Amino acid sequence: MSTALPLLALLEQEPAHGYTLKQRYDDRFARTRPMAFGQVYAALARFETKGWAEVTGIEVVDGPERKRYRVTDDGVAAVTTWVYTPQQPTEFAMSNLYTRVSVALTSGRSAAEVLDRQRVQHLARMRELTEQRKTATAAAQLAITYELVHLDADLRWIQEAGTRLEELR
Repeated sequence: MSTALPLLALLEQEPAHGYTLKQRYDDRFARTRPMAFGQVYAALARFETKGWAEVTGIEVVDGPERKRYRVTDDGVAAVTTWVYTPQQPTEFAMSNLYTRVSVALTSGRSAAEVLDRQRVQHLARMRELTEQRKTATAAAQLAITYELVHLDADLRWIQEAGTRLEELR
């Protein structure tokens, strides 16, 4: 997922500094991989260049200047377009797991071992998420459920791939 437009969407909610946007992004969208500060400031610079955001004030505190940004009407339009544009289904056509299994098959390595190891990891992650879901906020529950459904789909594919490998033997 591109980080730029979700970041702009957070800025749409209220004007903010880059540091605040990073925190909001990490809390909402980066459950396992926080955004780098450099990404935030690079995105804000692009937003300014494209006319999607503008600086509304600069504060000088103990350290570097802190610019406060707000989204522009063009920025709101960009977020609206992005939100309503369907994701291409082909984005799900290839995965790292499929690639590793294919490499194992073509290189003489054990594809069954790749599948078995991944199954163990997926099941462990599903147990963690199921436990987290018990005390999660509504927004976090949506994210957790999304991940669980995708892990479940991967497990079904792992089962199917394992069955096909058995048939090849």
